[in-house]
Amino acid sequence: MDTPPATVEGAGLQTTPSNADTEARALAAAVGRAEEGAFRQLYDRYHQRLFRLALLLAQGDELLAQDTAQAVWVTAAAKLRGVESEAHLWNWLARVARQHLAKAWRQQSRDFAVVGLADLPESAEADRSDALLEEYLDAALQAMEGEERVIIEWFYFDGLSQKEIAVQLNLTPKAVSSRLERARAKLRAAVARQLSHET
Repeated sequence: MDTPPATVEGAGLQTTPSNADTEARALAAAVGRAEEGAFRQLYDRYHQRLFRLALLLAQGDELLAQDTAQAVWVTAAAKLRGVESEAHLWNWLARVARQHLAKAWRQQSRDFAVVGLADLPESAEADRSDALLEEYLDAALQAMEGEERVIIEWFYFDGLSQKEIAVQLNLTPKAVSSRLERARAKLRAAVARQLSHET
């Protein structure tokens, strides 16, 4: 899996995989003990990657992806305890995302092809599936026009508001809203096409 290198807290230094594993174990244990600041560190480290995965599992449905990511963080705060490595920590978060999304699809009687993806167990095959889904999102984003891709990334992955994006692009908030709607419709369609080829 293409995982960004971990950093030493406060130093901005890259760590070796063994150090990343040590940090992941310590972080999960701290979250389990409800230590102040531990959950915020977990969220800051993984929220962008988790949302990207949720967006893929939800076939580009950003509202469902947001709900799924939020449900994962609630579960993590309540149930995350020990992990063996950085990869184990990510796989735990990804598995919880699939479980929550599968439940949402069943409740809404939506496309059961997506439930098949969401119900994947925590295994090497599931890890490969998650990596493939992340590749789909990257490919769909790269295929978009420059401004559309920037608006999607700023709004969903960097957390900028439509007003902030409007200032950055010298547009009105209404224009940003219209372009964002078109961009996410294209992204949703591109992701759905790629998923339909795999199912």
